[in-house]
Amino acid sequence: MKTKARQPVSYPFASGIGAIIRQFTPNWFAMTMGNGIVFLVLFALPAHFAGQKELAHTLWGLDIVLYATFAAMFVARWIFYPETIRPMLHHPLQSMFLGAIPMGLAPIINGIVLFAGPNLGDGAYAVAYPLWCFDAVLSVVVAIGVPYLMFTEQSHAFERMTAVLLLPIVAPEVAAASAATLAPHLPAETARAVIGAGYVLWAISVPLAFSVLTLVFFRLVIHKLPHRDLGPSSWLTLGPIGTGALGLLTLGQAAPTAFAGTSLSAAALVARDFGLIGALLLWGVGLWWLATAVLFTLRYRREGLPFNLGWWGFTFPLGVYTVATINLYRVTGFTAFAVVGVMLAMLLFGLWGLVLTKTLRGLARGELFHAPCLVTITTRPAAA
Repeated sequence: MKTKARQPVSYPFASGIGAIIRQFTPNWFAMTMGNGIVFLVLFALPAHFAGQKELAHTLWGLDIVLYATFAAMFVARWIFYPETIRPMLHHPLQSMFLGAIPMGLAPIINGIVLFAGPNLGDGAYAVAYPLWCFDAVLSVVVAIGVPYLMFTEQSHAFERMTAVLLLPIVAPEVAAASAATLAPHLPAETARAVIGAGYVLWAISVPLAFSVLTLVFFRLVIHKLPHRDLGPSSWLTLGPIGTGALGLLTLGQAAPTAFAGTSLSAAALVARDFGLIGALLLWGVGLWWLATAVLFTLRYRREGLPFNLGWWGFTFPLGVYTVATINLYRVTGFTAFAVVGVMLAMLLFGLWGLVLTKTLRGLARGELFHAPCLVTITTRPAAA
């Protein structure tokens, strides 16, 4: 019996932009997360410098363009190369970055509120609200769907476990922190619903994230540091801690006004006080993980740390922890938080500049469009 010969797969638009779309991965949305948190830190900084506001506005505009471009490319991959989607969903690393899609949108929504809102008023908030609703739903879908695939389809081993597993789980708490930015600009009834949803999103994410942090700690004890290619993932541990602190604090600050005159007004005051205490506790936990991330990075640097899109993991987690620090200063008035917040912001800006430079260089060389999940999808049976 004759066996079927195998020949290279023929893909539509298999060269040029088509090849880039086929190899496009959700890792790129981590770039919008990193750029997004930089302009939010610029907006929140207690220290000011010439051109600060203009720079934040410019980065927000660029982030919108980047996100729209990446979203179009990702949708195009689904349309033109549907056979590449299943391998992506089943890949134990690539699928984790699906969490970056809703998390990359959240800073843009915050930018609409903070930058466009003062100029456009209710029109800006009317745009931000449905976008936030979409982001919140998408974050929950990712937070449930990706772990479900982990449990049923993907291949994982304890020695290969890293903080990358946090990415899909953290998405809802990022939406929760965004809810607190949006709610004060909405009608009272809508604001109450958004704040309530924010607490639900926080609860979906933070306890699960701490479960993963526990496993990551134990894995480090038993199997030591991950491979240097995954070195930047050590900073991802700051993500759920910083965002969790920020969400508790800002939701608590927004609640008393939203629920004033209702039967939940007393509970809202409790939420405000609990938000401050909880944020302080989480901030303290974050100090430990920040110190270990710095030590790990110094060790990796001696060994050589090859660049990949995972380097954007240096930015967003540190950024949300920085924003949480600055907000603690605004609420407590403790100068120490302002000093630490500015120091963390300087570190963030330095890392962001480094990662952005390396990304642009890799992009110019055509080195960054590579989907590991497609390595085995190279051939298909020819006709008999």
